[in-house]
Amino acid sequence: MAQIRVRNTGELITGEENVRSFLNSFEVLYEHWDTSKLPAHLVENFSLSDENKQEILDAYDAEIKDLAGRRGYRTWDIVVLSDATPNIEELLKKFENVHTHTEDEVRAITAGEGIFVIKGNDEVGYFDVILSPGDVISVPEGNPHFFTLTDVRKVVAVRLFIETEGWVAHPFADPAFSK
Repeated sequence: MAQIRVRNTGELITGEENVRSFLNSFEVLYEHWDTSKLPAHLVENFSLSDENKQEILDAYDAEIKDLAGRRGYRTWDIVVLSDATPNIEELLKKFENVHTHTEDEVRAITAGEGIFVIKGNDEVGYFDVILSPGDVISVPEGNPHFFTLTDVRKVVAVRLFIETEGWVAHPFADPAFSK
């Protein structure tokens, strides 16, 4: 279940409804998918073949199509990041810069953990959304953020897009941000 850590205050927000309410106040969608739908051989599997990736998409087909229908997403895929990922450090450096997109950034975590660092309002500042299996998040278009791994350094996620070319980041220089 997702947790939120507010960077300015250190406040930790837990519990599905509390997390959903906090994120909703910043127009960030939060949902939770049933992790028991994932076939056992794909739980905590971070070396996925194309067939394995398709099995994950098939397992969550109803949820993906429901979310896509509600939010206008037209394409989706699976991303796997771990220490076994070629050029993982370079990829993380690319991800770990505050940026925006011209569409929502959507992730549904199926294994491992990840963190979205998202800019809130002036009072809240940046906050970390720590995601685990079953957590689904959609950061709105234009909202400054970035994604990184937790100390576990492994994640599998479904990504959904409106634009068929997929993930396109636009750098966002923010003097208020500090890692």
